[in-house]
Amino acid sequence: MGKITKCPWGSFEVLLEAPDYKVKRIVVEPGGCLSLQLHHFRSEHWFVVAGAGEAIVEDGKISLHPGSAVDIPEKVKHRVQNYTTENLVIIEIQKGVYCGDDDIERFEDRYGRV
Repeated sequence: MGKITKCPWGSFEVLLEAPDYKVKRIVVEPGGCLSLQLHHFRSEHWFVVAGAGEAIVEDGKISLHPGSAVDIPEKVKHRVQNYTTENLVIIEIQKGVYCGDDDIERFEDRYGRV
């Protein structure tokens, strides 16, 4: 497996990577919340394997639980939040012409990242 990268909201690990796709295991810790963001060059597919939480996609809210799946097209604002006391674990599949971690445009972030 890949290196685990710590973030203010939890951690992620790259499981598989190629020029036009990437697969990550994302762990959102209790109370954690990713920034409200979008990606210009990739879409994402999230599959929840453990825990519970909520996804914001555009103006809609989606309840997350094991077995849930969410598709996020390019250039669509989104975020994920964990309101529970257990880790939320998501397998994320990114697909696009560029899947670098710098393809993030943040609109709101409780941890002060820009």
